[in-house]
Amino acid sequence: MTFTHGIGVACGSIIRLIVRGLALSRIHPNVLTFLGLVISSWAGFLMARGQFWAAGWVIVGGGLFDMVDGRVARETNRVTRFGGFFDSVLDRYSDLAVFAGLILWYGGINRPGYVVLSIFAMMACVMISYARARAENTIPTCKVGFLERPERVVLIIIGALFDRMAPVLWVTAVLGTITVIHRMVFTFQEAKRLEDAQLRPTARAASPTLRS
Repeated sequence: MTFTHGIGVACGSIIRLIVRGLALSRIHPNVLTFLGLVISSWAGFLMARGQFWAAGWVIVGGGLFDMVDGRVARETNRVTRFGGFFDSVLDRYSDLAVFAGLILWYGGINRPGYVVLSIFAMMACVMISYARARAENTIPTCKVGFLERPERVVLIIIGALFDRMAPVLWVTAVLGTITVIHRMVFTFQEAKRLEDAQLRPTARAASPTLRS
């Protein structure tokens, strides 16, 4: 067993214990989702004050709620269509709260370049999620692209804890935009493939049958 594999096993065991404890407490998964939003809003408040290190640790705590709410729902047989919708909507608010804090901070210290960069990074994060949601109204699934929400949260945590928020914002803005473009191209290709598959039976039915 490698060192990193051992860490993964240990963390997985801790999360399972937390999920089991929350399941026994009978707390509703939607409450956990809402608490995650509250914690992320607190992180945004700390970002707005320039307290990046503290905000990073608060985001770690919020990420814990984000990881366990779905598992608690499955453990307690409370998986619902609304629960998935509610979780997705509040995740977007959680993301926006953190970026809003950054925008307020950089605006307050008169760094307009970083304000613009934060706005672009925020737009990329929102559009990544929107592109997938809109695509899956057209095609069965659209999970392509590198910068999913867990990766984005990890990047923000790294930037906050190590005071390297500017490079993280650049990476988020650039890779986020690439991810959106990737999903657009993928959706175009899949939609065309599905349309062609629907047209082929029609074309065969319309063609005359040759008889000897």
